[in-house]
Amino acid sequence: MSAVLSTNNVLDGGARRAARLKRLGDFGTEVTRYVVLNTLPGVVGLALFVLLWAVGSAKTGTLPSPGVTWDAAVILFSDPFYNKGPNDLGIGWNLLSSLRRVGMGFGLAMLIGIPLGFMIGRFATLNAMTAPIISLLRPVSPLAWLPIGLLVFQKAEPAAIWVIFISSIWPVIINTAVGVTRVPQDYLNVARVLQLSEWRIVTRILLPATLPYVLTGVRLGLGIAWLVIVASEMLTGGSGIGFWVWDEWNNLNVEHIIIAIFVVGIVGLLLEQMIMAIAKRFSYE
Repeated sequence: MSAVLSTNNVLDGGARRAARLKRLGDFGTEVTRYVVLNTLPGVVGLALFVLLWAVGSAKTGTLPSPGVTWDAAVILFSDPFYNKGPNDLGIGWNLLSSLRRVGMGFGLAMLIGIPLGFMIGRFATLNAMTAPIISLLRPVSPLAWLPIGLLVFQKAEPAAIWVIFISSIWPVIINTAVGVTRVPQDYLNVARVLQLSEWRIVTRILLPATLPYVLTGVRLGLGIAWLVIVASEMLTGGSGIGFWVWDEWNNLNVEHIIIAIFVVGIVGLLLEQMIMAIAKRFSYE
């Protein structure tokens, strides 16, 4: 009897091990499939990009090759925070300076744009009054606002922040206002029956309902702010990633310009991913 039980236990243990190995094999297959479908195309795309870059560099003779650019990047990022005077700062300091300006300008855009968007979406008269102004000013090129900033503030730093503010505020206002107008009228009718104050209507009804629209406007505005800062710093000078690019061009360090392009793109991607992560978290809540 014990021999039969022992044999059954061995068989059961073998079956469990076989099932476990099968599950591990299925898991490995799924992981491999995920990597192939989601990672491999991106790797192939990057490889093709580098290949085209190398071919273009060999054909033109003036564009730095990927290898030369990589070697320059290794040297550059070995000491990104050196300080040899106000006009000779490492790329790290210039990047932080640009992020600080974007934070100030876009912070003001959110501080003013979100409440203004709520008011425009909430009150039809205000919407009618501001619609032609927004339609007129929104398409204006960001750099067209720079002379106005220099004239008013008399300094390059606040002028650059002004350009970021005025360029990034429009998507914040428009998306917030659109979100408010999309709130179902039944919600507002219930609020009117309950005699809720305007503050409670905004905080309890409008804000939760329009949050996806607000975050979309924030994401678009932040992308515009990061694009604008590079161009404005090229013209205002002083410090910042845009000034650094222009200074490297004057020194004919083309490989540093290519590095800066990648840095600007990576930072912009990280900023966008940060906003999307915040939006996803709020949508789950």
